[in-house]
Amino acid sequence: MTGLDLITDVLVVGGGPAATWAALKAAQAGAEVVLADKSYCGTSGATASAGTGVWYVPPDPAAREAAMASRETLGGYIDDRRWKERVLDQTYAGVNELAAAGRYPFPTGPDGTQLRNGLQGPEYMRRMRIRVQRAGARILDHSPVTELLTDPSGAVAGARGYRRQVGEGYRVRAGAVVLATGGCAFLSGALGCNVNTGDGALFAAEAGAELSGMEFSNAYGIAPEGTSVTKTAFYSFATFYHEDGTVLEGAASQGGRSVIARALLHEKVYCRLDRADTSARWAMRLAQPNFFLTFDRLGIDPFTERFAITLLAEGTVRGTGGIRITGDDCSTTVPGLYAAGDAATRELICGGFTGGGSHNAAWAISSGTWAGRGAARYATSFGRRGATRRLVPTGGAGVRPTRTPGTAAAHREVIAAVQSEVLPYEKNYLRHGTALTTSLAALDATWDEARSALLGTGPDVVRAREAAAMTAHARWMYASALARTESRGMARRLDFPGQDPAQRHRIVTGGLDEVWTRREPVAALLEAAS
Repeated sequence: MTGLDLITDVLVVGGGPAATWAALKAAQAGAEVVLADKSYCGTSGATASAGTGVWYVPPDPAAREAAMASRETLGGYIDDRRWKERVLDQTYAGVNELAAAGRYPFPTGPDGTQLRNGLQGPEYMRRMRIRVQRAGARILDHSPVTELLTDPSGAVAGARGYRRQVGEGYRVRAGAVVLATGGCAFLSGALGCNVNTGDGALFAAEAGAELSGMEFSNAYGIAPEGTSVTKTAFYSFATFYHEDGTVLEGAASQGGRSVIARALLHEKVYCRLDRADTSARWAMRLAQPNFFLTFDRLGIDPFTERFAITLLAEGTVRGTGGIRITGDDCSTTVPGLYAAGDAATRELICGGFTGGGSHNAAWAISSGTWAGRGAARYATSFGRRGATRRLVPTGGAGVRPTRTPGTAAAHREVIAAVQSEVLPYEKNYLRHGTALTTSLAALDATWDEARSALLGTGPDVVRAREAAAMTAHARWMYASALARTESRGMARRLDFPGQDPAQRHRIVTGGLDEVWTRREPVAALLEAAS
């Protein structure tokens, strides 16, 4: 092949927190590591553009019990206590390591103790990039992966990609691959999420991996109209209003977002953070300064002035679905393939509901650590003989059409077709079986066309693969949503509004040309469920 051709032990795909923790831990375990990021590692993605809370709980039994129990009802009782205990332990160790070895400047409380339950994304990711480089890993910036490579046995053996700044393809032969590419927000415009197009899930499925929890994917974040900042925590201080200025009854950040969605179908909705007192306002600005940057630029005081809002789709970035995990080391059903962060399912610790930070941030640290170490252990067992394996490319839609390719702009048409089925509130957020069935049929037709005629060459290969990934992601979402004939977690159905005790299971999905689903029993039943 032409272009860069590398041989390494572990290839990490992605550039956010989960990817950098995976690369760091694989390198510290003695593996040679290459990290390939779609953009510039340390500056792209949902975390790098914002601040985030962290599920950081000291090892006090009462505090840990309260932390684990806090979201069991909200998540529908399909999480796993053992995994939550592991994540709490690993997150506590990882954040403490970030403070000591990474010298992260955590703020201090009145007693001088560092407050380690939150991170400012830009500083966090800047330090993680430095740590990865100092550990000896090689970073390929602006080098999106476009497909995985397997050996004849089906084990993952590397990947191919495209180097945007050089304008050529590249290949990495690897003993193991960690997919930490994030979730899928369908290019909705949510801050930091335009790199999150579900690429890793597509790559995994093409190699034969499964997904789980894809019905928990209808997350929408509140944002000022015409902007991209979807930080919703502060909207707990908000009052929401109709266009005529009257209060929108039942609207709320938690438990009342569907009221907002229904209203937005026929009128503008306004908001004011008028329930925050003076001390809360000061604390909010100190904790999340970028939340207020938009308002400051627009000349709006959000505490005293009403402003129009919208809901932006965040899919599996703020949802819980992703690549199914089969081992404590975040391995998958495919040998040599590991998943971490938002690319992997978070049902194990969140069940059917999560938010923008906290559990997601903890999962990124923990799953990244475990996947990196697991991949290093697997890859180094091969030695360099793994580099001689014959490589089999796995990519389909967007790189190997089954018939004559369409026009160069075809990827835009595919993306538009997918967005028309997943962004509207009445289709994805306010879900009903009839609408889901209609949308899934349309998405199946879009996939058939993409599989048969979508082809990207040169830099367009990246866009073509993103279009294919978004199409596949949407089909897994809606097939899983149809399979869950109840409302559990964020997977709410207007035609099945109640929770069915008989459906306390997870839904596994997969397939490309033919999407399938199956039920998976929850491994550890929770005593809190009745």
